Amino acid sequence: MAPVCRIWNSSRHELIFAWGVESLDEAIIVRLNKTVAFPRFYPILDKATLDARGISVSSVAEEMARAGVRVLQYRDKLGSPEEVLRGSAVISEVFADRYCVLILNDRPDLALLAGWPGVHVGHEDMNPCDARKVMGAGAIIGVSTHSDEQMIAADAGCADYVAVGPVFRTSSKADAEPVVGLEGVRRARALTKKPLVAIGGITRENARSVLDAGADSVAVIGGLLVKGEQPGKVAKDFLEILG
Repeated sequence: MAPVCRIWNSSRHELIFAWGVESLDEAIIVRLNKTVAFPRFYPILDKATLDARGISVSSVAEEMARAGVRVLQYRDKLGSPEEVLRGSAVISEVFADRYCVLILNDRPDLALLAGWPGVHVGHEDMNPCDARKVMGAGAIIGVSTHSDEQMIAADAGCADYVAVGPVFRTSSKADAEPVVGLEGVRRARALTKKPLVAIGGITRENARSVLDAGADSVAVIGGLLVKGEQPGKVAKDFLEILG
């Protein structure tokens, strides 16, 4: 997997990911050439959702790689640590030598073991500052929020980016929080200058409205798995719609 540099542009309050660079100086050059930015499309491969539909992690990962995604999260809330690492290894192999930031859900210790640069934690999981202590100062840390209070805390904390949702009704998470709607995205945008990732019930039909409400990126789980369509084709549609 290509090296990743993480840059916080304080003047514009944005997190920049630079792929395939070996140093901060190289990353700054890439940034000045305007070749990288926080990806607008953020697919999440949820093991339970894929298992329920009889789809393998490797097949969807391969389709995401061919589609050209630049960030991808793997979520396996039911597997043992060994199973999570096996799934991570499959994804690592698929994305070897490709420019994609791989982010593991919940477990910074396993992300470190997998050699992944990022982790995403829930507001009830490990504190983002503790996650950074585990993974190191250069790690990419994301955190979920579901209320204005959580967003304010996340904005003041150690996370690099903040997720808000569910924006719309979702079936990919059994214990989903109440829907925040597009108004919740607008409120979140007013409460943080960090990159804002919206999640929950996002499809090709409504994705653009979520960006228009203030999100920098949309995270998609079930919206990737459309009956009669290949996930890779759906991913390419998202990339085209979001620009």
